[in-house]
Amino acid sequence: MANKEHTNGLHRSRVLRKLLSHRAAMLGAAITLAVVMVSVFASWVAPKDPLELDPTRRLLPPVWMEKGTWAFPLGTDHVGRDILSRLVHGSRISMLVGLSAVTISATIGVLLGLVSGFYGGKIERVILWLADVQIAFPFYLLVISIVAVVGTEFGTIIIVFGVAGWVIYARLVRGAVLSLRRREFVEAAEALGAGSIRIVARHVLPNVLTPVIILATLRVASVIVWESGLSFLGLSVAPPTPTWGRMLSDGRAYLANAWWASTFPGLAIMVTVLGVNMLGDGLRDALDPRLEFHEK
Repeated sequence: MANKEHTNGLHRSRVLRKLLSHRAAMLGAAITLAVVMVSVFASWVAPKDPLELDPTRRLLPPVWMEKGTWAFPLGTDHVGRDILSRLVHGSRISMLVGLSAVTISATIGVLLGLVSGFYGGKIERVILWLADVQIAFPFYLLVISIVAVVGTEFGTIIIVFGVAGWVIYARLVRGAVLSLRRREFVEAAEALGAGSIRIVARHVLPNVLTPVIILATLRVASVIVWESGLSFLGLSVAPPTPTWGRMLSDGRAYLANAWWASTFPGLAIMVTVLGVNMLGDGLRDALDPRLEFHEK
C-alpha cells in the first residue's frame, strides 16, 4: 500500500510538473480562471448596471476613439447600455451554462458507460440503443428543437445541453471499461470476493477519469460556443439578461458605424474558448501516458 501511494504521488508530481511547464496550458488556465473570477464577482467587477438604459448616450465609441469617455471604456450599445458591464455579466451566463451542462453530461455519461461496459447484456444493449437514437439527430438541431418547445429559461438551457451531451462520455467510458474488464487487477479483486460496485468504484472508475477530464474540459468550450449561438438566434436566456450571443445579435445592425457593439462580445467568446481549449490541450499532454511514451 505504501509503495502504491508513493507511486501515485510520483505520478501526480510528474503530471503537475509537465502541466506547469506547458506554457500554452498555463496561459489557457490564466484566461479561464480570470473569466471564472469575473463571472463569480460580476456584480462587483462591472462598473455600471448592465440593464441601465439611456438613449442620450447610445452608440458611444470606446475611450480611445473620438468622443469616447472613461465612463464607458468600451462604449455603449444601441440603447445606451455599458458594453463593458454587459460583457462582465454575460460571462456569468456563458460559464455557468458551460460548466453546469458539462457536469450533467459527464455524470450521466460516465454512469451509463460504466454500467454498459462492466455489466453488458441487456443493459448494455438498451444503453447503446439510446445512444444510437440520440446520435441519429444532429446535436445542435436537437438542442434547438427542444429549447423551442420547452422554453428558454436559464435552468432549461443547462438541462437541455447537459442531457443532450451524455453520449460522447458514455461511449468513451464504455470503451475504456471494456479494455479494463479483464485486466489482472480487476480479476484479482473479483477472486478476493469484492462486489461489483466496489470493483467499479475502486478499480475501474479511477482508471477512466483521465480521458473524461480531458474531454470535459474541451467540451466546456464547445458548450460556450453553442450557447452563444442559441443566444444569437434568440433561443437562450430571455432579455434583458445580458449574454454574449445576444450582444452579437443586437450589434450586427450597427457594424458600419458602431463596430464595437458586436466586436467586443465576439472577442470575449473567442478569447474564452481559446483559453479553455489551450487548458484542455495542456491537460491532455500532461495526463495522457501514451503521449509521454511517444515523447520518450
